[in-house]
Amino acid sequence: MKRCPSCNRTYNDVSLNFCLEDGSPLISEGAAPPPDPNATLRYPQVRETSEPPATEVYGSAAPVLNRAPEMARPRERPVLPGPQARPAQKSHAVWWILGSVAVIAIIGIGLVIMIIAITAISSNSNENANTNANGNSSVRIVNRSNSNSSVLPNTNLNSTLPSSVLDDFSEQKWGTGNYQFGGTWYINDEYHLQSKEKTYMVMYAPNNDYSTENATVRATMRIVEGSTSSGYGLIVHGDKGQNNQLEDYAFLIYTGDEPQYEIVVHKDGNQATLVPWTKSSLIRSGSDPNQLEIRVKGLEITFYANGQYVDRIVDNENFRRGLVGFYTSETAEVAFDDLEIQR
Repeated sequence: MKRCPSCNRTYNDVSLNFCLEDGSPLISEGAAPPPDPNATLRYPQVRETSEPPATEVYGSAAPVLNRAPEMARPRERPVLPGPQARPAQKSHAVWWILGSVAVIAIIGIGLVIMIIAITAISSNSNENANTNANGNSSVRIVNRSNSNSSVLPNTNLNSTLPSSVLDDFSEQKWGTGNYQFGGTWYINDEYHLQSKEKTYMVMYAPNNDYSTENATVRATMRIVEGSTSSGYGLIVHGDKGQNNQLEDYAFLIYTGDEPQYEIVVHKDGNQATLVPWTKSSLIRSGSDPNQLEIRVKGLEITFYANGQYVDRIVDNENFRRGLVGFYTSETAEVAFDDLEIQR
């Protein structure tokens, strides 16, 4: 322990030599007074020098250093080897070409097979249609306010046709019966059609012998009773179109006080006027019979009434083929007779 002689402050740290308050030199507690220069010096006894002096070990405390915490050294990222050049791949273009050719060949074979199958199915369907048509002629019954009425399947054309057909309706070949919009029947060797109000009805011939391609068609007709504001008459190129809808050309007459004629076309179930109602002195009025005639040569269609030329149109729809047929409208009952087809 050390003490300051000025302020008497004591310090336990033996390494301090000066007071921390006033800077006075510190003295050790119990230390001998300073030597008197006049005092007699006493010398120590003589020691045997044969023995070595005792070894004194001085220990010193290792100084404690305040070291700043060592910063973590950043890791060095391993250096990855650079991308190595890939070996050149072999070209697969040849295989792609061969594969494409194989796929195209397979598709082509499939299309050929499909076409053959469709042809076979169509052939079978046509045979069935011919069989049905022989007993039930194609019928078209249309409500004038509804153009989506259906038509029974029609027949296909044969490659060979008779040079002429004569039908005096003494034998029942055409379809008969009562329908939603009218009816058909045979009586007194005549074929009768009658429609209901605000409707018209079309009846096609029973088979392909009645085809009108490049033919002259004529028939006699007369109104029996009732009225017809939309006319009645003769049809050529009658056939079913898309969705079994009506396709034909019709030559219609009105036999009222002022006889007139009209030419219409039916397509996709709709009726369109080609020649509007036109007065004609060639048409007989009332219930007197009228003979209507239609001559077809290629795309040219010519119309006659009672042996006299009336009008002409061009088959712009390219119907060309089809069957003869009869037409009536409103409540008119019409009798048809002496149908003749010349080729």
